[in-house]
Order: sequence, then structure tokens, then C-alpha cells
Amino acid sequence: MKRDYDIIVAGGGLAGLIVATSAAYYSHQSLKILVIDRNAIPQQGKKTVSGWVCGDAVGKNTVDYMTERIKISWGYPEIEHPVKGVIAYSPDHETGISFDGEGYILNRRLLPQRQLKDATKAGVEIKERVALRSLIVEGNTVIGVEGDDLDNKTVFKKTAKLVIDCTGVTSVLRTNLPIKSFIQRRINRDDLEATGRYIYNFDLAYDDKTFFDPDYCIIHLDQKLAPGGYGWVFPKGKSKVNIGLGVQQKAFDMRNKAMGVHPDLKTLIDEYVEANPVIKNPRLADGASDDGNAWGTWQVSVRRQNDCLVANGYMLVGDSAWMPKPLDAGGIGPAIIAATIAGKDAVEALQAGDTSEKGLWKYNKHFINDYGYKTAGLEVFRRMLQGLTNEQINYGMKHFLSKMDIDKITKGEHPEFSTVDKLGMMIRGAMNKKLAEDLRYCANMNKVLVDHYYNYPEAPEGFPEWHKTLTKHLEEAFAKYK
Repeated sequence: MKRDYDIIVAGGGLAGLIVATSAAYYSHQSLKILVIDRNAIPQQGKKTVSGWVCGDAVGKNTVDYMTERIKISWGYPEIEHPVKGVIAYSPDHETGISFDGEGYILNRRLLPQRQLKDATKAGVEIKERVALRSLIVEGNTVIGVEGDDLDNKTVFKKTAKLVIDCTGVTSVLRTNLPIKSFIQRRINRDDLEATGRYIYNFDLAYDDKTFFDPDYCIIHLDQKLAPGGYGWVFPKGKSKVNIGLGVQQKAFDMRNKAMGVHPDLKTLIDEYVEANPVIKNPRLADGASDDGNAWGTWQVSVRRQNDCLVANGYMLVGDSAWMPKPLDAGGIGPAIIAATIAGKDAVEALQAGDTSEKGLWKYNKHFINDYGYKTAGLEVFRRMLQGLTNEQINYGMKHFLSKMDIDKITKGEHPEFSTVDKLGMMIRGAMNKKLAEDLRYCANMNKVLVDHYYNYPEAPEGFPEWHKTLTKHLEEAFAKYK
């Protein structure tokens, strides 16, 4: 049947504009592609009423991944500041571990405007100011989207051979997916972290690179400061910073109860900023590049990606597929990789005349092989870390991380903790012995999970059995770290 478009991309944020541009590239601009966003063009990709709320950091390697494949490159001003890597500090600040690897701090307000130019140049059509409400289905297949045209006060309804959902972690399209599918509709609230951040210009009180370093992204691990998460100080220049923290809600509630206090997230972040001795006289960033984006909060998923990413006529990409890294909640990198892959796989499915679940299935395999194979193991590791005390984090960072472990974490992979076995009876205290056992268990479970993901089924028929085994592994691990 004739449809209005070949591809409709729901959501015009970072992932949505990349997947549309990728599909245009791989189809040699032969397809009719529409991107729909609820914002007006000048506010394209705005995530919440607070703005384009994000940590803004991404590794150079993932941007290069996109550039090599679809010939899209970014520069100043959408890349606001380059960094040499990440340094994580223990709660006592005695141990700083450097994860070297070039990266960028993006300007998330300006980046969508650059992406819009790339997309429209590639022939992609943009529809602004539409709030999508639901998917249109025929039989057991998605054939379009429906919503409200906010300017014309009319119903917006368009059909397509394929709908790609990039509408974010709380996607109503995924949550209310009305067809039979292996896609998980809802996320467990324990797999979400509440995060918030300021973008400040400031005066440098003095030089202390454990609190601000113009060349490195700083992470502060501290269960009292950021229970179940971490604080960050990401440089956007020599006197400009993205500073904030993320917390796991249950851990935050437990921390507040134990301390007899009741701060909200903003209060906690304000205290974090005030406690930073380097940042003097912080001022909310303004001007064209930061207008309306200097403060904000948002929810981030910290689990593995959705166990299935496709259904008949439908694909998930980015935050709507729960792709941010379970260990650090970084979502830009995996979104870039997934969107680049999804564009290519969507084109091939359309050219083959098969956008069924089976025709789109290879997207699952391609994303897992390039990125997703490691996320389940990192999810287990994250749950273990969230249960540690500051004392255990101090000890573990000082004694259990080898150079090999640091290299693996730098690459976004699970550390092996090979030094745990070598230390043997040298480990001090029962709690640290338990920590050593937990780290060993995590590393072994990660190997099991990575092998299992590399054996992701070749076709939908094999998914139920594969998923049954995955669930068994994860339930065992999660029971250990309740």
C-alpha cells in the first residue's frame, strides 16, 4: 500500500537526526524521510522544559564512528571544548584514576542546529511543533504516527513503511506499543537515575585539579555526596563548567534517612557546587549558546538496552531503547552508534521490501556486536557498586584496579579484577574480603553475559529461549546485590 513516507523518525534530538541522516546517506537520498519534533526549529531537540539537559560529554571514538560511516563531522561551536580523558576520584580524594581517551564537551543547544543543516542538506523533511501521542497500526504492523499539531490545533496523522522511535526514555510510543512484540514496554524505576546539572561561568579561586581541570572530565564517587551515582565536573573552557550529579532514588532515600535530612536533588547539587573550593562566584551561563539551558534535571536509564529493538514496522534508537551506559549513564556515545547502524539497516530492509520484525532483526545483532554486548555485565557491576560504602570504594580503587582494568573501563568495558586473586590473604578486613569476592563474581558473570550476547539469536524464533537464559543469569546476579 502507498504510504506518505518511507521512514518517519519520531523525535528530532541527537539520535533522531543522526538516524535520518544515516538513512538518507545509505539510500543515496532516494527515500522520503520525515523527522517529527515537538519543539519549534530554533529549539530543536530540546529535551525538557529546562532545556537540552545533559552531561554534554562524548568520546572522540564514537564521533569518529559516525564520521567514518556517514561522512558527518562536527566542529566548533557544537563541539565546545576538547578533553584528554576522565579522572575518577575516590571519596577520600586519595586515589585518582585517569581514564585517558580524547573526548568532546558538546554544546547541546547548538548541536541540533548543525544536525538540522546536515539532515536537510541530505533531503530529510522536518516537521516542527507536533506532539506525538500514538502509533497507527494495521493488523500487527506499525504503519504511522498520530499526534497534535500544536500550531494549527489539528490532528497530525502520517503513514510510513517504517517508524523509528527516538522520543526518549519515557517514550509513549514504546510504552503503549499496541502490537505483539518482544520489545519491553516499561522500565523498572530502580533502573532510572535522577540527574541534574548547572552550566556555570565562574572565577577560578585557585588551582586544584581534583576539583576542576580544563583538560579532564572529573568524576567524584561518594555515597554521601551522590548515593548510587556520582558527581561530575566537566570543563567547557578554562572558566566554564558543566557541574552536577546523579542519584539512585532508593539509595538517596536511604542516605537521607540515615543522616536525618530531607534535601531534594537541587539542594544536593547546590551543596556540591558550594563545596567545590575552585569554583568561585558561579554565574549561570547565558548568551545565544546557552540561553535557556543553564540549569535542568532529567531521568536517565542505567540498565542494558531493551532486550529487543524491533517490531513489525518499528525500531528503537537511543534513550527510547534505554541505551545510556549502565555504569556512568552516558547516552550520547551509544546513541550515535545505534543511530548510524539503524539508518543503514532500515535502508536495507526497505530495499528488500521487508520491514517486518524478521526483516529488521539484524539491527539487534549489529548493535550488540558493535556496542550492546557489554551492557548487561556493566548493569550487574553498577548494582554491585551502588551497594558499597565509601570505605569499600576507597579500598577498592586503591588496591583492586590494575592497568588492564583501567584500559577496559576506558573502552567502556567490564574490568577483570585479576589482582583480586593475586592479593589473596593480604586483603584487610571481612568487608574488603567480601568486596573482593563480589568483584570476582562480577567479572565472571560478565564473561558469561558477553558470551550470551554474542550468541544473540539470528531470527525472532530463537528469542524466547535466549531471553529465558538471560533472565536466569540476571536474576541470579540481581539477587546477590539487592
